[in-house]
Amino acid sequence: MGKLSTTYLGLPVSSPVIVGACDLVETPEHLSKMEKAGAGAIIYKSLFEEQIQLEDLELSNMLDSYNERNAEMTRLFPGSSYSGPEEFLNRLALAKKKVTIPLIASLNAIFPETWVKYAKGIESTGVNGLELNFFNVPFSNSRTGSQIENEQLAIVKSVVDAVKIPVSVKLSPYYSNLMNFIGRLQETGIEGIVLFNKVFQPDIDIDTLKHVSPWNLSSEKEYRLTLRYSGLLYGEFRGDIIGNRGIYNGDDAIRLLLAGADSVQIVSTLYKNGFGRITEINNTMTAWMTRHGFKTIDDFRGKLSRINTLNPLIYKRAQYIDMMLNSGKLINRPGL
Repeated sequence: MGKLSTTYLGLPVSSPVIVGACDLVETPEHLSKMEKAGAGAIIYKSLFEEQIQLEDLELSNMLDSYNERNAEMTRLFPGSSYSGPEEFLNRLALAKKKVTIPLIASLNAIFPETWVKYAKGIESTGVNGLELNFFNVPFSNSRTGSQIENEQLAIVKSVVDAVKIPVSVKLSPYYSNLMNFIGRLQETGIEGIVLFNKVFQPDIDIDTLKHVSPWNLSSEKEYRLTLRYSGLLYGEFRGDIIGNRGIYNGDDAIRLLLAGADSVQIVSTLYKNGFGRITEINNTMTAWMTRHGFKTIDDFRGKLSRINTLNPLIYKRAQYIDMMLNSGKLINRPGL
């Protein structure tokens, strides 16, 4: 029988199936159910600095609105300070005590100083690792891609140097040369790269003429861009390659590992199918490995990566892929 045990960011895990950052992990009972179902590790929901600043501003505005209601009273409420990230850190520390499998924190900050500040605070909770969540939407056309990349690289390096726990980076695919950027990222000392971030995209309600927040689950088969870059990065990136986005079942996980991923993160399938899907994915992978004679994940990981496939152009080309995969059949097509 095939064994699913492997490592995640250098940490021993019983399965390459990792629960990605989402609202589900904020409920302590959910964490226990995920571990019982066979998750190798859990990524806790991100600390978003933008959200902290917004909530802080809303609280300040609420308190300030009661200032100077009469000549004798300058403030209706006694002075109070917003808890800021402390509430998040407390929840994170409690979550860490709830499970025995690795718990990885996630962070999305704004300023270089706060990336390091929050990273240190997160490390103090006892979590096993840290995932940096990067997504940038420039508001000015004066900023170049190089400037943005250099800023992100500097942030990653400062965080890696500031903490002792392993650090991974979760990216969007929106870089002019993603392979180059990831190559530069690995020089900062990170332990892994997560492909790819499922970010919020706004929508518009044409009846109310207002912006809306759509339910942002990944669709099935959305993993294919992740599969492409997992195949390209295998043998090139020294750390863990972690597949994310649209991985719904055991077959999907196997495909990502064959391409070169070390592990996979799942979220949307848990919302749609429940935590039992973790067990189903593990069972599917184990049965498949046994059927094909693979004893460990390393026996087949990257077997269909760019450097191991007979046709490496499959990962490179954006067009004509059907012709390349079926070139031997072209002579039988009408008109050719």
